[in-house]
Amino acid sequence: MFSELKFPVPWGHVAAKAWGPSEGYPVLCLHGWLDNANTFDKLIPLLPRDCYYVAMDFSGHGLSSHRPAGSLYHFLDYVSDVRRVAAALQWRRFTLMGHSMGGCVAGMFCFLYPEMVDKLILLENLGFLLGPEDTEVWLKSKRMVIDRLLSLEAKQQTPKARSPEAALQRLLEANRHLTAEGGAILLQRGATETPAGLVYNRDMRVHMQSRESFTVEQCVKLLQKIQDRVLIIIAQDGLLVPHNLDSTNHFVKALWEAFESTLKQHIQLVEVPGSHFVHLNEPEVVSGIISNFLTAQNTRARL
Repeated sequence: MFSELKFPVPWGHVAAKAWGPSEGYPVLCLHGWLDNANTFDKLIPLLPRDCYYVAMDFSGHGLSSHRPAGSLYHFLDYVSDVRRVAAALQWRRFTLMGHSMGGCVAGMFCFLYPEMVDKLILLENLGFLLGPEDTEVWLKSKRMVIDRLLSLEAKQQTPKARSPEAALQRLLEANRHLTAEGGAILLQRGATETPAGLVYNRDMRVHMQSRESFTVEQCVKLLQKIQDRVLIIIAQDGLLVPHNLDSTNHFVKALWEAFESTLKQHIQLVEVPGSHFVHLNEPEVVSGIISNFLTAQNTRARL
């Protein structure tokens, strides 16, 4: 069983759901881009029951409030969401578990507030947003964020309503790694029923978020700072396995080389069968790995 939580913020609230005893070992769970807290629905019941798991919806996702009109979604805004929730829970030290974009947010939070993070679990993520290496491409991406925001505001479109079947189909078309069951679970929290049909809850502005990026050297140095507290789980048919990467994606390839050469001894990197949503589609594949990591010397976390 889980309970629903709401944390007040200046623009509304951040929504979350919680499992386990509130006095238990604290674990904050962060979902991926365009997803929501339900991404952990099948995994968390398989994890140690003496933990207190809080899975939050980032602003503009799930049941959380959208950011104020005229605002962009900056990457650091998601990091500040995490800091606000931790403050509301009065957690001084806890474990962070993030899937996909949630792993990027978890990684950045860990680098900014290392004293607050006991352990870091990254699902299908290396802890960083993968920024373009070419300066002109980088500039173009920043310009596009602003232009798309202004275009969206000018259109003032009413969110499209879909039948439950069409809403699920659209979600699955956009997420080839999702099963129908996984998509339905995300849709339960990711859409609201209206007289005209289901309307996605997510803020359209999250499509044009402003990202933070690092050089490979910076990534390695940052990961070395948290070297004894990191578990990274990569799916064999996911987005980050080298043989699945685009030939031009030098960033991830170089980071993989860094793992093999200098970080392998310090970070637990595990490759498992499955897709990008393995934690939702086949949670039993990763639950044992995560459980062992959580229970190993976890006494340093403090509420």
